Amino acid sequence: MSEVSERIRVLLVDDQELFRKGVSMVLGSDPGLDLVEVTGGEEALAQVADNPPDVVLLDVRMPGRSGVEICAAIKETSPSTGIVMLTASDDESDLYDSIKSGASGYLLKDGSTYEEVGRAVRLVASGQSLISPAMATKLLEEFVQMSQASSSQPGNLTSRELQVLRLVARGLSNKEIAVELYISENTVKNHVRNLLEKLQMKSRMEAALYAMRSKLVDDV
Repeated sequence: MSEVSERIRVLLVDDQELFRKGVSMVLGSDPGLDLVEVTGGEEALAQVADNPPDVVLLDVRMPGRSGVEICAAIKETSPSTGIVMLTASDDESDLYDSIKSGASGYLLKDGSTYEEVGRAVRLVASGQSLISPAMATKLLEEFVQMSQASSSQPGNLTSRELQVLRLVARGLSNKEIAVELYISENTVKNHVRNLLEKLQMKSRMEAALYAMRSKLVDDV
């Protein structure tokens, strides 16, 4: 079995030099990653427009435009780019706003090693989502509080899209879903894109939480 030939393109966006250099030292030495680092949101947007990365590591709070705003702008420019918020902020509103803006992950700097950051990059690049355990309960509680404000009906999703949504909620990657449903990985990607569009959501994590909140995974 051959090694994956394509390197994962990673953009690191953080204005804190010490932390940025620490992450850069670890990720930059990984032969499977191609790392570019910038210090601000506008630089990040220019990089994404010029050469869209596979994964962006983005701080929530930076000078100028917030990380949440930059996250949303990146998803507008490059919807396929996965975004991990890598931050010191454990504020619930930052967490929720990040996910609503399209982030696929949320890691606390104080609770994550550089190696764990590398693992998050690979998980998000493979189509999965990741969140620091300390923040997971807060995020679920936030979505539960919203449950009565939004419909629990899965709308006009097809039966196949519902199957895919349930498997996304179980944490399966696109490749794993393809194996489970005996379809191609590209077909899975199309289903995920379509169901996100129908549900008016920007990330797999948001869709997974929707499925859990709506009890669409009870029978899986």
